[in-house]
Amino acid sequence: MPCRIFLVIFAVTCCCCKLYSQQSFQDSVKKTPIRKNVIRYNLSGALLFGVDKYIVFGYERVVNPHQSFSINIGRASLPKVISISTDSFDLSKNVTSSGFNASVDYRFYLGKENRWAPPHGLYIGPFYSYNNYKRDNQWDYHNSTAQSYVKTNSTLTINTVGFELGYQFILWKRFALDMVMIGPGLGFYRYKVKFESNVDAETKEQLFDAMKQLITQKFPGMNYVFADKEFDANGAMRTNTIGFRYIVHIGYNF
Repeated sequence: MPCRIFLVIFAVTCCCCKLYSQQSFQDSVKKTPIRKNVIRYNLSGALLFGVDKYIVFGYERVVNPHQSFSINIGRASLPKVISISTDSFDLSKNVTSSGFNASVDYRFYLGKENRWAPPHGLYIGPFYSYNNYKRDNQWDYHNSTAQSYVKTNSTLTINTVGFELGYQFILWKRFALDMVMIGPGLGFYRYKVKFESNVDAETKEQLFDAMKQLITQKFPGMNYVFADKEFDANGAMRTNTIGFRYIVHIGYNF
């Protein structure tokens, strides 16, 4: 669904852009004051994770005729999980869920490809992003003689560095629509699980299996990242792998 929305937005804005393409860069500079700032909201993250779970705002500043930097920061918690179960455990409650997202990038607006002054136009540049997600879950433990529960605390940390290509439209003089269309990078992933009470080795193995189901089935892309990984003796899974970034921001140019 987010991909379809992304494609629709891109198609509509391309049509809008054609209305402006007849005006030369020099004329646009003469008629329109240069506005070097953009405040924006991460629309694609909200559509993917939920409006109440992903609230990330950003700021972009043009630093010279062809370059800018931007920073984005905000809440980014994992979506609620309805059901996960194993032979002995059922997920009964999502106790708490919290998270944090921060990213920075430096943009080089391609002067020969753009008719307008930044922050309007085609850009390339490096980026870094940091994500930290925390969740506490309660699991019902059932066997033939008794039933009890176990609580788990999990933390997913992702550090990503990469290179992006995107286009930012400035429509109706103030409305900014920023799209990172290609963003390959290298991601460093760590998923850590702790238990609030003492559990035996067999129970840990079953809970680790349930936690892996939770992260790989309910969090987009993690089925690829952790497909062949297992928890170590400290209750952690780690991996480094190639990732991909695409983002749609909406904002205000001033």
